[in-house]
Parts: sequence; C-alpha cells; structure tokens
Amino acid sequence: MLAGHFALAAGVKAREPQVPLWAVMVATQLLDVGFVPLYLSGIETIVPVGAGGYGGGIIHANYTHSLVGALILSALAAGFGLRRWGRRAGVVLGAVTFSHWVLDLLVHRADLPWLPGNWGNFPTLGLGLWQISWLAAVAELALIVVGTVLYGRSLANVGNRGPVAKGVVTGLMGLLLVALLAADWFGIGG
Repeated sequence: MLAGHFALAAGVKAREPQVPLWAVMVATQLLDVGFVPLYLSGIETIVPVGAGGYGGGIIHANYTHSLVGALILSALAAGFGLRRWGRRAGVVLGAVTFSHWVLDLLVHRADLPWLPGNWGNFPTLGLGLWQISWLAAVAELALIVVGTVLYGRSLANVGNRGPVAKGVVTGLMGLLLVALLAADWFGIGG
C-alpha cells in the first residue's frame, strides 16, 4: 500500500496547496517511518506468510500501527503542522497521518492492535484485502489514478508553468506510483 499512501497524499496536496508537499508525503508514511527503527531493533516484526508481495506477511507493528499509537503519531504530526504553518495545516497533517492506519485497516490481515504493545491482548483489526491480491492492486491503482489526476489538475493553478511541464510532472508522478504498486505486487522491497 506504499503507492496508495503516497497517492492519497498527492490528492490531499492538490486540495491543500498551503501545506508543503514534503510534509504531506512524510505524514502519510509517518507510521512506517516509526516502524523502521523498531523493526530493525526487533521490537516490531514481520512474519512471512504466502509467497510475498501483497499480504506476504503478518505485521506485528504493535506500537506504530496500533490504533492508539496511530492517533498519538497523528497528534504529533498535527502539532508540528500547527506550529509551523497554522491550524489548517495541522489538521491536514494529522488527518493524513491517520489515513495511513485507515488504509492499512482495509488491506492488512487482522494484525493491527487497539493499544500500543497490544496491551490487554484485545482482538486485532484488519479486513484482509491483501488476501485477494488482484482486488487490493485494483484498489491501490484506483488511489493512484485519483491522486495523480487531482495533483495534475492542481498544477494548472501554479505559476506560469506550461502545459508540457505540468504534463511531464504529472506523468512522472503517476509512473512512480505505478512502479511502487508493481514493487508491492511482486514483493520487491518488502
């Protein structure tokens, strides 16, 4: 869902031009940014199941991807945006950060805990769309198309760039997102 997260951020950026693109892109991946050091230290893990690619692992991201953990990271992103660019940017960055958890809820197997560390051992969440890989790919491709189109249209309102430059930027962004989708599909890079 890497490409889907970025595509959603591109669509949000199209509607919220006052928020820097880099901030929206980092916000959409903030849960995974936090996951990396915890994964490398063995605190959060991925247990392989299946052949790789979509749904190729059960992810035990019990801190960064717990519902409460996602809300805490979203609040931190919102606070950063508020201090840096104002109230609206804070709300946007907090919502984009939390959108990561919502999209993961759709695709993950039931491996998303309610509380950090899976405290209380409550049943975990996840609708498991990755288990129907073609449908997950179609849903992510739909996000890519919508995000790319919205972002491309928003470029019409930016400065005096020509239509060719805007088309090139939009096309390159779309190609990058499709490449990320292909990497997910074939299990390249996790």
